[in-house]
Amino acid sequence: MKVEDSVLRRKVTEELEWEPSVDASQIGVAVKNGIATLTGTVLSYPEKTYAERAVRRVAGVKGVADELAIKLFGSDIRSDSDVAQAAVNSLILNASVPKDGVKVLVEDGWVSLDGEVEWQYQRLAAENTVRHLRGVVGITNRISIKPHLDATNVKSKIESAFARQAHLDANKIQVEALNSEVTLKGSARSMDEKFAAELAAWSAPGVTKVRNDVIVNAW
Repeated sequence: MKVEDSVLRRKVTEELEWEPSVDASQIGVAVKNGIATLTGTVLSYPEKTYAERAVRRVAGVKGVADELAIKLFGSDIRSDSDVAQAAVNSLILNASVPKDGVKVLVEDGWVSLDGEVEWQYQRLAAENTVRHLRGVVGITNRISIKPHLDATNVKSKIESAFARQAHLDANKIQVEALNSEVTLKGSARSMDEKFAAELAAWSAPGVTKVRNDVIVNAW
């Protein structure tokens, strides 16, 4: 059942106010055709991320346009060299990130990650490692996946993973696989379910790319 934009806007606003890591008073919300647009300012990159995740949890939201600006103050303002050094040190300490597998570039607080890893979880681990560092205003993750495993039976493995997970309606999500690249189609009840399907697809051995064409359709 379609949720009216005005009702959806109220629910999104309430969810932002409910999220303790977000100052909802500084965030504006607009909703059109199920797409929620966030404007205003936040004090850190993690807060920006938490706000976006909160909106994705709301049933009926089909997409999120995050236009929030980050304004750093006081000790949160750091030089690019300090941010880069902190990022390198944090990556070294993270056992989920392959040693010497990721390179860091920082420009005006924006962190770019490059390199090669074998798994998507390693790629995400690197991004999450630098996400909470002081002085970071954004991240570009250019780390590529170069698996050592052959991509065989990818489609059946992903479909089996869907069937095992109670929060996914496997009958409404279709999997198409071409070598190591996967496309997801069909419908999901929420953005959270859509991204859960994508996460499950990334967990299949040999997958190097996932295209998520699942449509959010609350039923």
